[in-house]
Amino acid sequence: MRAFKAFALACPISLASAGQVVAAEAKFPTRPVRMIVASSAGTGADIFARIIAQGLTDIYKEQVIVENRVGAGGLIGGTLAANATPDGHSLFMASTSTYVSPLMQVKPVYRPLEDFAAVAQVAAVTSVVMVNAGMPIKSVKELVALAKAKPGALNYGSVGAGTAAHLSGEIFKRAAGVDIVHVPFKAVADMYTETASGRVHVLVFVVTSSLGFLKDGKVRGLAVTSASRSFTLPDLPTVSEAGLPGAESETLYGFLAPAKTPRDLINRLGADIVTVLKKPDTKDRFERLGAQPTVDTSPAAFEKYVRREYENFRKLIPEIGLKPQ
Repeated sequence: MRAFKAFALACPISLASAGQVVAAEAKFPTRPVRMIVASSAGTGADIFARIIAQGLTDIYKEQVIVENRVGAGGLIGGTLAANATPDGHSLFMASTSTYVSPLMQVKPVYRPLEDFAAVAQVAAVTSVVMVNAGMPIKSVKELVALAKAKPGALNYGSVGAGTAAHLSGEIFKRAAGVDIVHVPFKAVADMYTETASGRVHVLVFVVTSSLGFLKDGKVRGLAVTSASRSFTLPDLPTVSEAGLPGAESETLYGFLAPAKTPRDLINRLGADIVTVLKKPDTKDRFERLGAQPTVDTSPAAFEKYVRREYENFRKLIPEIGLKPQ
């Protein structure tokens, strides 16, 4: 009987201790969360990341820190993220470049489908076909006519081989049947400076990073690459309306985590990101950038999306004449 009483008295303590262990294991995050962005400050990926980082910081009461790791068409940031500790404390802001850049390498430094787990889509953003404002070009039709009249004389800028700007430019070239030379830059600022000066003639770049430049009057927008008109630039026709339906493209943005991150943490992170995306303030900030948040996302849905996109790019790259280096 004494032994039984002793056991009975000990049980609540043991159960309480077990509960504390479970609670401790369930606590997340236990330290600041690192959010790796493979592009420079002011780009669409960076801006979206900072909006979501602030929202997650408010939820977690732990700092979510954006870390820009720029270079090699996003490969530097992607490689760092793929090799991060898979404990939920490292997120990667992925874009179309995340899936295209490895396809441009003979020996990819990371495998986008195998080395990452999809967490949540953030947005799908249109690009804008733009020309230097000093050029006598007022429409896509006029741009195509000039490019055909002077093969190889015009150029277009991007922020590196395999980036969304590069791929969008190549898609436009193929649809228009023109020869426009690709000029890669290391940073968005350099690309814009050269376009403003007139040394770069054409850009096909995401609206989130182009609105300020368009308002400055240094470039002229000709069309958007989405299937429907942009609510931010309603006066610009779509490329389809401009006579080039084959030039349609959008840039994907979303969060990934290292592949071995536990599924419960992936689901938790995905749900928390959706919570931030559904906030009215997030919607307002996205729309000021020319984008709308993807609020119906989930890890499973985003995984399906990126696999489909990757397969499309895998087929597209050789079709438009790009070869892995």
